[in-house]
Amino acid sequence: MSFNVLITSASRKVSLVKSFREALGQTGGGGVIAADLSPMAAALYFADEHVLLPPDKDPGFVDTVLELCIGLGVKLVVPTRDEELPVFSTNRERFLREGIRIMVASPDIVAICQDKLLFSEFCLLRNIPVPLSIDVRKTPSAYDFPLFLKPRFGKGSRNAVKVCSEEELRLAIKRCPDCIVQEYIKASEYTIDLFADFDGRVLSVVPRERLLVFGGESFVAKTRKIWPVIDEAARLSSILGLVGHNTIQCFYDDGGVRFIEVNPRYGGAASLGFAAGAHTPLMLVKLAKGYEVNPMIGEFTDNLVMARYTEDFIREESFFKQDDFFGKDKLFGGEKSCG
Repeated sequence: MSFNVLITSASRKVSLVKSFREALGQTGGGGVIAADLSPMAAALYFADEHVLLPPDKDPGFVDTVLELCIGLGVKLVVPTRDEELPVFSTNRERFLREGIRIMVASPDIVAICQDKLLFSEFCLLRNIPVPLSIDVRKTPSAYDFPLFLKPRFGKGSRNAVKVCSEEELRLAIKRCPDCIVQEYIKASEYTIDLFADFDGRVLSVVPRERLLVFGGESFVAKTRKIWPVIDEAARLSSILGLVGHNTIQCFYDDGGVRFIEVNPRYGGAASLGFAAGAHTPLMLVKLAKGYEVNPMIGEFTDNLVMARYTEDFIREESFFKQDDFFGKDKLFGGEKSCG
């Protein structure tokens, strides 16, 4: 029986596609199918096969993906885009009835992770450390500058800003009315790649210090074996009920760990954790294939540095002009892997 992996919203995630191909090669075989909206998504051409899908907001999106999975022997779906997580989470049991696992948490957990205010309130009620949130509309004088403002919903660093005065605060709120305001923390920021099995048992935790960040994404980072960060992240995951690979943001200094947010999906710089010894695509494929995977918390190379760069994928214009939307002209579109 074939065992294929579908990676949705593949976009520029070439390293993730390659990592899953490697994982399948080490566990008895199978292929990676990369999917995206656009034929211009470079990662499509580094998979074993690729397909174009409609938007996740399309009424037929779920039926299309499910039919694709059944037709092509897909046993594991790896969503990689925030906006599609609620859709897959709501329908994960439907896929499971067909023998298809989706790497996604339950709908209530996804909702908590995607709402920064809800996440902060969840943590505070359970004694999980987070930056202090301030309702500046109700307590206009009960805070000290600087403060940090960020959208309640959203990703990356868009509209996230440090404010140092009442005037700056008012302007920032005007630009982003649906925001949360928190104390400004001057401390090192970390991304934690945490992996848990489908029952929520934490198997791996790799903190990496964010040394150079652009647009909210790490471009230079270093693994750090800091046990307070590792232990607190594992505790957060167990309480929250995370599954699969998760990208957790936090601050850490002498004042301890303070969590900022959780993205319950693979992040752009996750390959540093793979290289350090926590190859979570391999763990995920093993779990989906029924193998036992033992915890390896803290078992990774410390002080491993990653410097990311952009690589170009260049072809003739005609290469990208493909009319291969699933269900339109043919079941499965695309060239064989170019990578």
